[in-house]
Amino acid sequence: MLIAAIVVAVWVSGRIEAVVVRNTANSTALFMESFIAPLMQDLTKANELSQESRLEIGRLIKETALGERVVSFKLWREDGLLVDASNTELVGQRFEVTENLRLAWTGNVMADFEDTQDPEDVAENALGVPLMEVYSPIREIGSGRVIAVAEFYEIATQLKSDLIQARLASWLAVAVLMAAIGGSLFIIVLRGSLTIDRQLAALQEMSTKNLSLRRRVQGAAVRFSAMNDSALQQIGTDLHDGPAQMMGYAALRIDALRGHISGAQGQAELDAVEQAIRSAMTEIRNMSRGLSLPDIDRKSMSALLDALAASLSERFDVPIAVFVEMDREDLPRAIKLCLYRMAREGLNNGWRHADGKGLALRLNVQEGQLVFSVLDEGEAPATDIDATEGLGLAGLRDRVESLGGQLSLLRRRLGGHELRMTLDIREVE
Repeated sequence: MLIAAIVVAVWVSGRIEAVVVRNTANSTALFMESFIAPLMQDLTKANELSQESRLEIGRLIKETALGERVVSFKLWREDGLLVDASNTELVGQRFEVTENLRLAWTGNVMADFEDTQDPEDVAENALGVPLMEVYSPIREIGSGRVIAVAEFYEIATQLKSDLIQARLASWLAVAVLMAAIGGSLFIIVLRGSLTIDRQLAALQEMSTKNLSLRRRVQGAAVRFSAMNDSALQQIGTDLHDGPAQMMGYAALRIDALRGHISGAQGQAELDAVEQAIRSAMTEIRNMSRGLSLPDIDRKSMSALLDALAASLSERFDVPIAVFVEMDREDLPRAIKLCLYRMAREGLNNGWRHADGKGLALRLNVQEGQLVFSVLDEGEAPATDIDATEGLGLAGLRDRVESLGGQLSLLRRRLGGHELRMTLDIREVE
C-alpha cells in the first residue's frame, strides 16, 4: 500500500503539473502569437527579419503586460538558426534542434518548466528564478504554414508556488485515502485476528480438556487392565490350588479303590474315570499356567520374553527366537503386562495356525517409540483382527489401544505373518 500510495501520488502530481504547464503555455502562446505573428511575415520571403520588425517585436515584449513577465525571447528558423533574440549576441547563430523545437515546427505548442540547461539558455539560467520555457509556432497568414518558432521565457514564481501547493494537496489526498483504506483493512484484519485468537483459545481449552479426559480414560483403562490381570492371576492360582488339588486327590482315591473292585468291567470303568480325571487335571493346570503371570515388576522385559519363549518352546517343541533392542529397561508395568500378554497370545496363535514355523519375538524401543512384533512363517492367509475367531486378538487390541498404541496383523513379504504393536511409551508414563 505504501508503494502504491507513492506511485499514485507521483503520477497525480505529475499529471497536475503537466496540465497546468500546458494550459499556461497555450494561453501565453495564443497571446504572443496574436501580437508577433503579423510582424514576422517577412520570413515567408526572406531568411531574416527587417530591422523595423525586430524593433517592433522588442517594443511589444517590453511594453505589454505580458512583457513584464517575459524576461527574454528567441525566434527560430527550422534549421536551428536564431533570427532574433533578446540577447542580440545570439542572433545569426545555429544551435542543435531540441525535441521541443522540432515538435513546435510540427504545429504543437510545447513548454518546459525550470529546464534551462540547453547551450542557448546560459543567460536565462543565470537569472536564478523559476522560468517556464514556451515554444509557440508562428504561422503564415492565410495558409497557416509554420514559418518560425517563437521561444519565450516567462517568470513562473507564482506557477511554482501553485504547483507546490497542488503537489502537497495531491500527496495529502492520496495519503488520507490510503490511510483510510489501510485503517479499514487493519480493523478488518484485527477483528479477524481477535476472532482467530478467541477460537484458538477455545480450541486450546477444548484440547486441554480432551487431553485430560483422554489421560483419565487411558489411566482407567490401564487400571482396569491391571485389575483384570490380577483377577486372572487369582483365578489361575485358585484353579491350581483348588480344583487341581481336588482332582489329584480323586485320582489317588481311585487307585485305592482298585483293590476293592473285581471284574474286568469294573476295572474298565475305573480306568475311564481315572483318564477323565487326569485329562481334567492337565487342562486345569494348562489354564492355570496361562492365567498366571511371572514376576513382572522385578524382571526386565528382555528376561520376561526370554523366559516365555523358553517355556513355550519346550511346550510346543519348536524353536522360538527373541530379538530385543532397547535404549532403556524401565518400562511401565502396564506396558510390560501388555507385551507379555501379546507375546503369549501371538505365539499360541502361531503354534496353532502356522504349525510353529519361524516363531520369533522382536522388540525395539528407541527414543520413546516402541515397536513389538510376533512373527511366524505359516502359510495360512492373513486376516483382519476383527475377523479372528475367539476374543484373543480383539481383546489384545483393546488392551493395546487403551495404552494409546496400535495393533495390526500384517502379511509378510517373504511369507508368514506379523502381529505388530506400536506405542509411544512417553504418553503412558
